[in-house]
Amino acid sequence: MLNSWVVVPTCLPTVLRRCHTCSSERFRANGKFRVNANHKLLDAWLLVLCTVCGDTAKLTVLERTNVRSVRPELLDRMHDNDPGLAAELVQDPVLRRRNRIALDWEGAWRLDTGGSDHLDREVIDVSVRFAARIPVRPVRLIAEGCGLARAEAERLITEGRLVSAVRLSGKLSDDFTFTLKR
Repeated sequence: MLNSWVVVPTCLPTVLRRCHTCSSERFRANGKFRVNANHKLLDAWLLVLCTVCGDTAKLTVLERTNVRSVRPELLDRMHDNDPGLAAELVQDPVLRRRNRIALDWEGAWRLDTGGSDHLDREVIDVSVRFAARIPVRPVRLIAEGCGLARAEAERLITEGRLVSAVRLSGKLSDDFTFTLKR
């Protein structure tokens, strides 16, 4: 029987960027946008707050974009300060590259295993799905979901009793499956 686990975000990740006021490197996206129109050109920013001093920084979403080329529903979502849009944009690789930011997902996700009835079986087949592109070490997920120490999960990989088609070392943010033989 294939068990299904889901990695679910619990909040927006911390934005890693240097604060010009206090030299902190951690910001929180609060889901607020600033939109500025200059005749037919539009600028839009996602606002982030420094976790130390509270200073506001702007992450560029649109820059000198013709108003007619912006989808009306996107503009409405920015005017409404849509937190779902903020979550989408902060994870967008293009926006991250343009604004030279990185994300820290520590404490911003949880693993939903659907219960612990799988823990007593000899062989466990699990499909892990990511609800968002959250980079996590598969060994950490497996250890947490199976109630193992991380060192024990790594030992099971070495012994060939924990197998997957993907590399279990490093970080993943894509769906994968694994089999654990106790």
